[in-house]
Amino acid sequence: MLVLGVESSCDETGVALYDSAQGLLADALYSQIAMHNEYGGVVPELASRDHIRRLLPLTRQVFAESGRTLADLDGIAFTQGPGLAGALLVGAGMARALAYSLNIPAVGVHHLEGHMLSPLISDTPPEFPFVALLVSGGHTQLMLVSGVGRYDLLGETLDDAAGEAFDKTAQLLGLGYPGGPALSKLAASGDATRFNLPRPMLNSGDFDFSFSGLKTAVLTLVRKEGLDHAADIAAAFQVAAVEVLVCKSLAACKQSGATRMVVAGGVGANTHLRAQLTGEADKRGITVFYPRMEFCTDNGAMIAYAGAQRLASKSSGAPAQPDLSFAVKPRWALATLEAV
Repeated sequence: MLVLGVESSCDETGVALYDSAQGLLADALYSQIAMHNEYGGVVPELASRDHIRRLLPLTRQVFAESGRTLADLDGIAFTQGPGLAGALLVGAGMARALAYSLNIPAVGVHHLEGHMLSPLISDTPPEFPFVALLVSGGHTQLMLVSGVGRYDLLGETLDDAAGEAFDKTAQLLGLGYPGGPALSKLAASGDATRFNLPRPMLNSGDFDFSFSGLKTAVLTLVRKEGLDHAADIAAAFQVAAVEVLVCKSLAACKQSGATRMVVAGGVGANTHLRAQLTGEADKRGITVFYPRMEFCTDNGAMIAYAGAQRLASKSSGAPAQPDLSFAVKPRWALATLEAV
């Protein structure tokens, strides 16, 4: 089954072709970071307009790279949510219209499901079940994953997501947008022991997170110390945030009995998180799986893969009929998805 994946939930336009027999054939991504950097964050209207400009050229690119044609397609997958409503509508509209013209099915994919399943695209995919840490700019969740669509929420952030805390802390330190990568780079040259920052909810006894207090502690520290020790503050923040993520994740594995873990989302590219989590997990006999670095951020490959799994499950029953009706879901709970 050949599936075209379309991702347009926020500030990156992603298109990919996935073949269920041959794997990922081609993927292309355009990031809007340079455009939004001028405003210090994502401007939804500008994001939507840029998706309109990029989608068709990127689609032509992946077909050219793969040597496949539109006639070879068996289905199209698009990000239906969560995300920015206008940005989602661009990808959904394009996918539905193209599917209708080709008389093939189109399926809406949950953005977080795409992230969570992205390590399965690799040559050494994890087997079910596993605990998944979804950690990005908009979400921080721990899930027990028993199969595609079989997700049990173990815990989530009560306020800021981890990636959001990274970005906001970076702003406090005078770094650019997006702040997470810049903060991590600065932290590499800092002394993490110079300042002691709180580890919110570290000993709460559950799997929920809170990062707003840590961010506030950084604000207080910056007001007191200024930016002369910005690298040390960045290092202290990163160590504190990562410690909470690692401890909660391993506790979730222990309680569930899982010996496999998946980390997905933009913060999953953080090298300090990868090093700490892998090291601590190894001591406990837990294997951690990560997506390829280029698939930590939003991308079309993860949407194509997740869509292929759902389209394959439908192909055994009545064929899905293409139509022009669609709806996007800016807010969409992952635990509400149907099992495949």
